Amino acid sequence: MKITIGSDHGAVELKDAVKKILQELNCEISDVGTFGKDAVDYPDIAEKVCSEVVSGKSDRGIVLCGTGIGISIAANKIKGIRCSLCNDVFSAKMSREHNNANVLALGGRVLGFGPAGEIVRAWIETNFSGDERHNRRIEKISALEE
Repeated sequence: MKITIGSDHGAVELKDAVKKILQELNCEISDVGTFGKDAVDYPDIAEKVCSEVVSGKSDRGIVLCGTGIGISIAANKIKGIRCSLCNDVFSAKMSREHNNANVLALGGRVLGFGPAGEIVRAWIETNFSGDERHNRRIEKISALEE
């Protein structure tokens, strides 16, 4: 599975920890930045990650900012993206199983490395159920983009 990951300056350290988890899960990783503590705007990072997901260059994406809130809002403005901000394992599993989330948002100032790793593992390892009611709901979400 190919994952594109990106963060603003508020989550660079968590992004690096998440990349280690992705390597353990044998994911191919594309890191679109940022790579230091200099301030960057999270909508720019969300756009870079999500464009790779929408284009099919990556299977899924992970976006991070200080809280995960701003970057998840930005990601969800992009047609075809279903970004879920998750702070626990149950939400991560449900975002995949029920919502077929293709982007995960995390907060670098909210989550520790351990919980973030558990969330990422659950999100990567959980598949979409594909049942009729969830497909119907996703189609309705997609229709809202039109």
